[in-house]
Amino acid sequence: MFPVVDFINIGKIVTTQGHRGEVRVMPLTDFPERFEQMDEVLIYHNGERKTYHIEKTWYHKSFVILKFREVQDMNAALALRGAFLQVTPDQLVDLPEDTYYVFEIIGLDVYTPEEGWLGKVTDVLATGANDVYVVEGEDGRPLLIPALKSVVKKVDLDKKRMVVELPPGLKD
Repeated sequence: MFPVVDFINIGKIVTTQGHRGEVRVMPLTDFPERFEQMDEVLIYHNGERKTYHIEKTWYHKSFVILKFREVQDMNAALALRGAFLQVTPDQLVDLPEDTYYVFEIIGLDVYTPEEGWLGKVTDVLATGANDVYVVEGEDGRPLLIPALKSVVKKVDLDKKRMVVELPPGLKD
């Protein structure tokens, strides 16, 4: 079954920043600059989702520092530790052509023109050079497919399928 996604995590609150209620956010997005354009964000914490209003955004090392109108002091900020910042699918940043979000790829059926169905994408590994799709078939053994244009020939999100041309020796 293809996952239906209502909310997408774009950051995680890891700790406080200073003593005025700011939070340190580890970005879970390729577009951390998006926080500068946002007036509000959904925060999912302890099974609840609430809207928070962003008053100020700045950066410290690899973190995004946010000040929310609803959070007045360090204790209130500390209570949000571990919370996820989320957006809805209509708030996603538009991607370039032939580029996909991880949640769009997971669950796709993978085929080759020669062998037919290989399995389903169960995970996407970020390796640095290129992503790697973890495909699990009937035998339960994961097949690691590099997310390269020379390998991934077609992605059809409407039909929930991907067509790949495996490099020699990849399945052996």
